[in-house]
Amino acid sequence: MDTPLFDVHEHLRHSVDAEFQSCNLAGLRPQGSFSVAGLFAGIGGIELGLHQSGARTDLLCEWSEPAQAVLAARFPGVPLVGDVQQLDRLPDVDLVAAGFPCTDLSQAGLTKGIKGEASGLVGEVFRLIEDRRVPLLMLENVRNMLVLDKGEAMRFLVDELEALGYRWAYRLVDSRFTGVPQRRQRVIFLASQDLDPRAVLFADEAGKPNDDRYREDVYGFSWTEGLRGLGWARDAVPTLKAGSTIGIPSPPAIWNPSGPVDRRIVTPQIEEAEQLQGFPRQWTEPANEISNSKGTRWKLVGNAVTAGVSRWVGERLMQPGVPLLEGRPLERGNRWPTAAYGAKGKAWAVDLSLWPRHETYQHLSDLVDLHEAPRLSARASAGFHSRTQRASLRFVEAFISDIAEHAALMAAVNPAAQQFSELSTMVR
Repeated sequence: MDTPLFDVHEHLRHSVDAEFQSCNLAGLRPQGSFSVAGLFAGIGGIELGLHQSGARTDLLCEWSEPAQAVLAARFPGVPLVGDVQQLDRLPDVDLVAAGFPCTDLSQAGLTKGIKGEASGLVGEVFRLIEDRRVPLLMLENVRNMLVLDKGEAMRFLVDELEALGYRWAYRLVDSRFTGVPQRRQRVIFLASQDLDPRAVLFADEAGKPNDDRYREDVYGFSWTEGLRGLGWARDAVPTLKAGSTIGIPSPPAIWNPSGPVDRRIVTPQIEEAEQLQGFPRQWTEPANEISNSKGTRWKLVGNAVTAGVSRWVGERLMQPGVPLLEGRPLERGNRWPTAAYGAKGKAWAVDLSLWPRHETYQHLSDLVDLHEAPRLSARASAGFHSRTQRASLRFVEAFISDIAEHAALMAAVNPAAQQFSELSTMVR
């Protein structure tokens, strides 16, 4: 067989890389002058992390009144706009950040797609940057965005940005790399006119950590599941969620097998949930001025961006590194990988893990006060136990035993909740 005259993969990669040759590799300006406009700001997870890396926030936009109360208290003096559709023009900033709504993208949501009523608001981002071509755009959203509608959600974003003249790169990351004990996988998307986005997102690669990173004392799980999934996490909680559509909070549960019998199945408190997202305790307390419902603060925290993730992005924006680019060509119609970059219709998939770094890990049992943590309610524990009995999943025997014992104990405390759970099971 004749030896090929050239490496086809290398040729294809060089054709993509050529679109990045003119990029600036020096990073952004000195600390204090790196400016940000935050759209769909929520409680400021992206903005807080960027602030920690040296940025300043010049504009915030968020429609939720409880979230607005948090932003006003935590970013005093920063102009705050309520409705992105009423925002006529962006200020002159270095970066626009947009953790646009995931309601239509997440598996836990409506999965109507990128053009659904909520997630379709990302079109407002394109309207604004078409009017003022900001140097950098940072988007954040759920992992499901990579596969929704057979990848059409990502294709929509890429096509829109390329039409506006941006180069782009994205990477799927797990929030645990920042040291928080929450398994939360999110797509970080960076588009640029000048700076090389690959030197930001692909400059760090620590690889999936060894098991010895985690203790074996406590385990997090989603009590709202139990039939087809569990959201199981060792020394961590699964992804924090916004709660039910009617505002009922659904914090993850924690199994503490060595705890007292009546405290083996507990849930974190809201202040601990804030820490699980990288915020200081009481960050969302100003929301109580608008609503005293317990579900309000849980929704705000569940919808937030982990602050440590955007801090990492901000640090690399200030000091880009040498990107790791080993991978393969990414053709139109291919499945979107966990990391990729491209421009002008050309794209390359990069072989990177969800772990840019291994920052010092805070173990779950050190963050959550297991002695003071609320016990999982009678209704929640009985409902979860009922689902596990009907599921085809395999469960740790000691775990199911503790769940059953906890459900019985809580039923004795609240018999009405047990009767309700039994009635619901009969109806199903």
